[in-house]
Amino acid sequence: MTSLAPAPARPGSDERLAARHPVARLLRRPEMGALVAALAIFTYFSLATNAFLSPAGAATWLYSASLFGIMAVAVAMLMIGGEFDLSAGAMTGTTGLLVGAFTTQYGMNLWFAMLLALVIALAVGAANGFLVVKTGIPSFIVTLATFFILQGVNLAGTKLITGQVAIQGMTLVPDFAAGKAIFGSTIPVLGLDLKVSIFWWIGITALASWLLLRTRYGNWIFAIGGQLQSAVQTGVPVRRTRIGLFMGTAAAGWLVGMLSLFDVATVQATTGIGQEFVYIICAVVGGCLLTGGYGSAIGAALGALIYGMILQGIVFAQWDNNWLKAFLGGMLLLAVLVNLSVRRQAGVRA
Repeated sequence: MTSLAPAPARPGSDERLAARHPVARLLRRPEMGALVAALAIFTYFSLATNAFLSPAGAATWLYSASLFGIMAVAVAMLMIGGEFDLSAGAMTGTTGLLVGAFTTQYGMNLWFAMLLALVIALAVGAANGFLVVKTGIPSFIVTLATFFILQGVNLAGTKLITGQVAIQGMTLVPDFAAGKAIFGSTIPVLGLDLKVSIFWWIGITALASWLLLRTRYGNWIFAIGGQLQSAVQTGVPVRRTRIGLFMGTAAAGWLVGMLSLFDVATVQATTGIGQEFVYIICAVVGGCLLTGGYGSAIGAALGALIYGMILQGIVFAQWDNNWLKAFLGGMLLLAVLVNLSVRRQAGVRA
C-alpha cells in the first residue's frame, strides 16, 4: 500500500517545508468531504427510486441545486472573508419584485428595470458592508436588520402597489421572451433538458474559484478571514475587500432573482425568505469554516448539489417532506465536525 506519510525532510532542512503526498494534499482540500457526501447521496437515491436518474428527475434536482448553488458560492466567499449575510435570501425576492413592479405597473423598459434592480441590490450590499466596517457591528446583526427591512418592504410594498402579495403578467412585458432566453430557457444536453441556470451556476463557480485561487483579491479574502490583524498590517485593503464581498452576495441575489422570475414569469413577496440559512449550510457542508479564512467555491457548489439531490430525492422516494429539515440539521452538524477534524490535521487555525 502506498504510504500517505509526508516525505522525510533532508538533514538541515525545515520540516515544515517537507513535501506531502499528493493524495494527502487532496484529502485536505475543503471540498473533499462534500464530494464524498455527494457521491453517497447520489448513489443512495439512484438505488432507492428510478425517478431520480430519469431525464426529467435529474434535470429537476440539478435545477434546484443551481439556484441554491449560485447563492451558496457567493455566501461562501463572504464567509471565507469572515462575514455573514442573512439578507441574501430576501434579496432574491426583492430584485424580482422590483423588476416585476417597474415593468408591469409603471411600464418601464425591461432591460432598464433589470439594470436598476441590480444597482439597488449593489447599493444595499454596499450599505451592509459599509456599516460593518465603519461601525464594527457584527455582520450577523447588520444583515439581520436588512433582512427584516427587505421582508417588510417586499410584503407591504407589493400589497400597496398590486393589492396582492405577488406580481404577475410578466409574459406581457415587451422583450420578456428575449430575457427568458438568457435567464429562463432550457438547453438540451445528452438527453436532458437543462435549465440555463445550471450553466450560470457552473460559470459562477468557476469564476469564484479563479478569483479565490488565482488572484490577489482571493489572497486578500483568505487573509482577512484568517488573520485580520496581519492583513491590516501588510496593507491589504480590508474595508474595500469586505464591502466588495457584500456587494457580491447582493449581485448573486439579483441573478437568482432574475433566473426565478424569467422561469415562472411571476414572483411572490415571500420569495427567498428563510433560504439564507440554506446557503450558509451549503457553504459549511462544502468546507467553509464559520470562523472564516478557510473554504472553497467548489465545496459550496457541492453543498448545494447535496441539498438539491436531497430536496428532490425525498419527493421521488415519497417520503414525508418534513424529513428535509432533519437532513439539514444532520448535514450541518456532521459538516462542522468533519471540517474541525480537517482543520486540525491541516494546521488551519480558527
